[in-house]
Amino acid sequence: MVRLSMGCGGALTAPRVVLTAGHCVTGPGEDTSIEVIAGVTNLKSGRAIKAKSVTVVRPAEFVSETGGDDWALIKLDRKLDLPILEISSGGADETGTQTILGWGNTREGSMQQETKLRFGSVRIVPDGPCAKAYKKIVDLVEDEMICAAAPGVDSCQGDSGGPMVRQLARGKWVQVGIVSWGLGCAREGYPGVYTQVSKFRSDIREAARKLS
Repeated sequence: MVRLSMGCGGALTAPRVVLTAGHCVTGPGEDTSIEVIAGVTNLKSGRAIKAKSVTVVRPAEFVSETGGDDWALIKLDRKLDLPILEISSGGADETGTQTILGWGNTREGSMQQETKLRFGSVRIVPDGPCAKAYKKIVDLVEDEMICAAAPGVDSCQGDSGGPMVRQLARGKWVQVGIVSWGLGCAREGYPGVYTQVSKFRSDIREAARKLS
């Protein structure tokens, strides 16, 4: 888990590449403006590992978070000696309980983001009920998005781009989603919506390979 200076989260998908949300970056191409903090749960820790962006990759199809293709890769100015979070291949990973984490707001409307990493457990909501919940607002891109919710638990402003993860039976963690969008934070009847990374797994891995 990494913190990005524009107020988003991300995950290290290769030693020199961060996976985040497409709506967190201004666009593809050269970008040396993003500062990265990694290797700590407390952003004020003196042990924090810092790096800067070099290049950003984002799908040409991306328009907005609600339109799908909401992912991006950030190439760093150096490799980070930290664990890599692998991308889920889908299937059973995309069921049951998931973990969301980030340094974002702890309640809707708050202007205060956290300095200590916070965690929460949510459960996958099937596409049908999730699409129905949002049908008066926007059409869910069901084959690119995955929804999750729990009473009083949700990602919020400042958590965008961070990972939704699942722990496998053998203890390994995989990334199932990227915090993308939702209506408010933890509003009853409105699940959080995440980029379904398994749908973009090959594209992300190939782009990360080229950046590494």
